Amino acid sequence: MTQYQYNSADLVRPTDLNDREQFLLKDSKTFCIYPWIHLHAYPTGEAYPCCHAEMRYPVGDCRKNTLAEIWQGPSMTQLREDMLAERPNPACGRCYEQEESGFFSGRRSANKHHGHHIKKLESNPFEMTYWDIRFSNLCNLSCRSCGHIFSSSWYQDQIKLAGPEWAKHNRPLNIAGRDPEDMWNQLLPHIDYVEQIYFAGGEPLMMDEHYRILEELERRERFDVRLIYNTNFTQVKLKDRYVFDYWKKFKSVAVGASLDAMDLRAEYIRNGTNWNTVEDNRRRMIDICPNVDFYISPTLSIMNAWHLPDFHKSWVEQGLIRAQDLNVNILQDPAHYRIDIAPMKYKQRLRIRFEEHLDWLRTQDPLQRATVGFESAINFMMGSDNTQLLEVFWRKTHELDAIRGQNLLSVIPELEALQ
Repeated sequence: MTQYQYNSADLVRPTDLNDREQFLLKDSKTFCIYPWIHLHAYPTGEAYPCCHAEMRYPVGDCRKNTLAEIWQGPSMTQLREDMLAERPNPACGRCYEQEESGFFSGRRSANKHHGHHIKKLESNPFEMTYWDIRFSNLCNLSCRSCGHIFSSSWYQDQIKLAGPEWAKHNRPLNIAGRDPEDMWNQLLPHIDYVEQIYFAGGEPLMMDEHYRILEELERRERFDVRLIYNTNFTQVKLKDRYVFDYWKKFKSVAVGASLDAMDLRAEYIRNGTNWNTVEDNRRRMIDICPNVDFYISPTLSIMNAWHLPDFHKSWVEQGLIRAQDLNVNILQDPAHYRIDIAPMKYKQRLRIRFEEHLDWLRTQDPLQRATVGFESAINFMMGSDNTQLLEVFWRKTHELDAIRGQNLLSVIPELEALQ
């Protein structure tokens, strides 16, 4: 079997391409297949062409319109026209920025994994072969880099930060559709031709909708559907339904665990985490469904950048992952947590630390995903200067520390160098 090449633009499912299609999928700087196969819904109802899209540019509102109406609406139509004309669209700014730093962006990954649908450009049928619907913001954690939009557990902290007037216009639990059953009912007609489902949240392993989808796929014997997860990995059951029992039935399951750090650092950055539970869940998963693809998907921020190499090595040495099983997710928003807020002296020290880690990593990483992630993080960090956001970082950190009874420097002492 040919070794999967993470940073290659070669299609996962090869298909005959004419010159135009070859250019769009492999050489274009703007084209992405997602707007022809996919719509993404936030827990607050805003619709986007994908989860990487800039939040300032929704393409519709799932609380007012159906997915079909948004699919054919003016914003999605304009986006498709821009992509085909090689015009940058502001909604796609995050991918453009990632590509400038050498990351294998969401846009390029979409073309690689879903490019076999390129013939749909001719007819544009409303057939969502890739799903990423965030049914709600239900979540048991209140991570530093998150907020109320994606986590119901943020609600009380957000009231203390924003005030009682904010509380009057917001509720703890957000749902994506016009009613609790709306998204489910709209997705069902697409279930016979869906190829890949991305479960995220909120926390997907806490959501009833997640298990309903797995049960419907099981009923239809659609074990060929590829399941991909972004999960905090603190919850692996809902009532009497264990997710491991479902995963072992499907041909392809990839679990990206949103783990940024170990021990107390993990519990500070992703508030509500019990680190012992996370490690226990990983060991149980190895016993029950060892063939499921599991990798750490850390959000790389100023808070965990120094510690991440130690975390990576520790889990490899414990046999919980292979060296290649790490996917660096570079934080771009909120901007005050970006790694490029660090002063140059700290950046230079961090660069040396990453380069030393890369010396350990490269010979163990045939997939090249982890290697490319750290290399691109160096480029991202060194390529821009956002030190003007340091004041914002400290102010917001102190505000949240006061609310939660925490202290950043007692848990992450290396950040004292930023003061």
